[in-house]
Amino acid sequence: MEKIELDNYQYERALRDQGISLIAGVDEVGRGPLIGPVVTACVILPKTFALKGLTDSKKLSFKKREEFYDKIQEQAIAIGIGMCTAEEIDQYNIYEATKIAMKRAIQNCPVRPEHILIDAMPLELDIPTTSIIKGDLKSITISAASVIAKVTRDRMMIELSEEYPMYDFAKNKGYPTKKHREALFQYGVLKEHRRSFHPVEEALEKKGEFV
Repeated sequence: MEKIELDNYQYERALRDQGISLIAGVDEVGRGPLIGPVVTACVILPKTFALKGLTDSKKLSFKKREEFYDKIQEQAIAIGIGMCTAEEIDQYNIYEATKIAMKRAIQNCPVRPEHILIDAMPLELDIPTTSIIKGDLKSITISAASVIAKVTRDRMMIELSEEYPMYDFAKNKGYPTKKHREALFQYGVLKEHRRSFHPVEEALEKKGEFV
């Protein structure tokens, strides 16, 4: 059976048919990790943008993400990054913190979008939005935002891993792998850990802070 290619320009094309040209894609990375911020990106691409193979960042290899990151940075009309720290995640909960981070990415975008395509999450904004389930697969603009957010956060985790190699952040990117959880109970909780997440709460009770 012939494989049907997904049309990941359909939302952008429909908006451009309405005369809308500054279309932003917004996506997040880092809702599941035990440590570090949730990172979001707002990306506006030119009409002529084309990058074969660009899709949800989680489906791309490390090498391909890095390659696409550079190409998106070179070609994008504008890019904004937003974050919510571990402390803010503990304060607001991860869902609300993600929405805050998304709004920050939009605010930090140097060009104001006319319409925003968002991966799954609804946002209340003064700009028209379309929330798309699995948007990082269905919209090229959201895919671009996914790559920017993913590479940005991964680089932060690699940097943190250089300071605390025993937690294996360069490989696990802060997600609750066996090695990460074992390190929590062996060495303790870092200031960057999300204290409202259960494995971290448990490690705090049994081991305490990293000393």
